[in-house]
Amino acid sequence: MTVQPTALPPFHLAVPVDDIEAARVFYGTVLGFSEGRSDTKWIDWNFAGHQVVTHQVGDGSSGTDRDAIAGTNPVDGHQVPVPHFGLVLPVAEFKELADRLTAAGTDFVIEPYIRFQGEPGEQWTMFFLDPAGNAMEFKAFADINQLFAV
Repeated sequence: MTVQPTALPPFHLAVPVDDIEAARVFYGTVLGFSEGRSDTKWIDWNFAGHQVVTHQVGDGSSGTDRDAIAGTNPVDGHQVPVPHFGLVLPVAEFKELADRLTAAGTDFVIEPYIRFQGEPGEQWTMFFLDPAGNAMEFKAFADINQLFAV
């Protein structure tokens, strides 16, 4: 991913995973994030200039489980998993990532689509789970200045 770090202070987020090697493949190969420091039970990821850390808290035996989602909220006719995290990408990178996720056999919670088409804040969005069941949303705006449009 070629997204440049933001001028704002980077955030730090640690998420639980049950299989650190599955996290390494998903975050490093499928999502394309560069790996930072790591140990046998955790990995730092460069999440477009932010630090996301995957911490193994299980034994690696459970795999992806939609029951790991804490809850959902109805948005735009979909049940959006909560909590979730992700990035706002340029449209071309969003489409490349969607293609890479599809090629990797990702089971989307919400397949890539355009929200608010023709309205302020028009955006591409998609939701999926990492191998440990952490929900992620990636989105893209044709006009990034519409990020907070109402």
